[in-house]
Amino acid sequence: MEHCHGCGQEPFPGSVPRRHRLDAYQLLPLQKALKLPRVNLLIADDVGLGKTVEAGLVLRELLLRRRIDFTVVAAPPSMTLQWLDELEAKFGLAFTIIDRERLAEMRRLRGFGVNPWATGSRFIISYRLLTDETYAAGLRDLLGPFRSRALLILDEAHHAAPASGAKYAVDSQFTKVVRDLAGRFEHRLFLSATPHNGHSSSFSALLEMLDPQRFTRGVEVRPRDIDPVMVRRLKSDLRRIDPSSFPERLIKPVVLEGLPETAPELQLSRLLADYGELRGKRIAALPRREAAQAKLVFVGLQQRLLSSVAAFARTLGVHRRSLERLIAQADAKAPTAAAEAFVKGLAADDELPFGDEVTLEQALDADDASAVEAATELGSAGAAREQLKDELALVDEMLAIAEKHARRPDARVQWLLSWIEENLAPGGHWNERRLILFTEYEDTRRWLQKRLLEGLSDASGDVDRRIGVFTGATGQDRREAIKRAFNADPQVEPLRILICTDAAREGINLQSRYHDLVHFDLPWNPSRLEQRNGRIDRKLQPSPPGVLPVFPLRPARGRHRPRRSGMED
Repeated sequence: MEHCHGCGQEPFPGSVPRRHRLDAYQLLPLQKALKLPRVNLLIADDVGLGKTVEAGLVLRELLLRRRIDFTVVAAPPSMTLQWLDELEAKFGLAFTIIDRERLAEMRRLRGFGVNPWATGSRFIISYRLLTDETYAAGLRDLLGPFRSRALLILDEAHHAAPASGAKYAVDSQFTKVVRDLAGRFEHRLFLSATPHNGHSSSFSALLEMLDPQRFTRGVEVRPRDIDPVMVRRLKSDLRRIDPSSFPERLIKPVVLEGLPETAPELQLSRLLADYGELRGKRIAALPRREAAQAKLVFVGLQQRLLSSVAAFARTLGVHRRSLERLIAQADAKAPTAAAEAFVKGLAADDELPFGDEVTLEQALDADDASAVEAATELGSAGAAREQLKDELALVDEMLAIAEKHARRPDARVQWLLSWIEENLAPGGHWNERRLILFTEYEDTRRWLQKRLLEGLSDASGDVDRRIGVFTGATGQDRREAIKRAFNADPQVEPLRILICTDAAREGINLQSRYHDLVHFDLPWNPSRLEQRNGRIDRKLQPSPPGVLPVFPLRPARGRHRPRRSGMED
């Protein structure tokens, strides 16, 4: 369905410009919202089904019916500009982003005591600033205990749910802020493609923030209770109704077989398994809590090795320095206060939860060197010097192999170079096809970029312009520039390969011009895999069914391959 803006008339609620397509399934959230006395709705559609448009439809209709007069959109930092553009382009709604620049401008124009929330009625703010009292205090003052005709739109709402599966998990700072602010709005729209993290207590806590009259934290959520306030459709559901609605994604696992036993990744896999057994004997004698902390170091090393030898070498080096420092003591002493408190106040990046309470496992997942050091110290409390020396000897053996091969291409890189040369640049002449590569860690991303630059040929000698990067350190302006370049006409824009960390798994839509995606490694969290795929496997993907390959690269299974949790191919 298309609705033209060229007739000079006011579009009907939720109408979109001609270049956007409004499908019938996107009207269901609006239908459900209008049945509710208060619009407390969780839109949990699959990645890429257009949750932003669905939220905009509800927003526009509530405005036209004069049921709201104040709106706040809270989104991850990388998505604030996207929300601003989409609401203006598709619905003609002007919003203001509340950030440091806006606050400084208001203070310059109206005085230091100005409340920026009192200068308009439609705002967008990032999660990070929402947890800052400089911004949250003014919003609370404006809302008061409860403000009628106010709407909160919370994008990627799963970030607000307590992460732990405990009966009554300790809230993060962001959870506390959302719980406090959400109750002050009359209407609430929560958006998330992954609202359930596998823990029913966490899910019920999220629903309690959405609608405290219907749900209570810790109380089982029954299907009949949630049906009136949640919309959940998958692409497979819509394909059953209309086979042409979404191209069918083809998953093609690439199994690399025939690796020699001397391949560094296989050697390191065997040694790491031996290291796990050696540490396991010592860890078995520790109390349960300390044992869990000690095991996280080994899990972190497994994650890095499955990503790349380069990432493994860096983290193993940090772990080795920590062991060496502990051996220098007469015996491994009790953990320092700094090690026990490092999870508090750790500066979060795009790949960590928003708030001040970061768990040990989450910090390790972000490849933070201080987290590796602290985890080593926490897991070595009470260990004798000789025990640590035995572990250090095995670490040195692994580190020698890892450092020797950390700057060399592995079998995955060789396969990837061959695939690129065959499909993107036959004979060194680049065609119009484009590719996105996902890695889990920044170390792997840097290593992969260097190997591709070394291995790819370009008849024009301009290979540097063919490869771009998108990481947690990519600034907002640069993010938008990358998005425009990758969606631009390939005859004009030379960019062909985009190498991303998981910072790009949300908030960037790249489906317009390409349909090839390679998972160079598999994320430990399987929901991230689906979020990655959603960058191209989404509404308005132009490729016909059967031409949407996604390649999760993995080595051939073998008896020495480390076990891992999460999603396999």
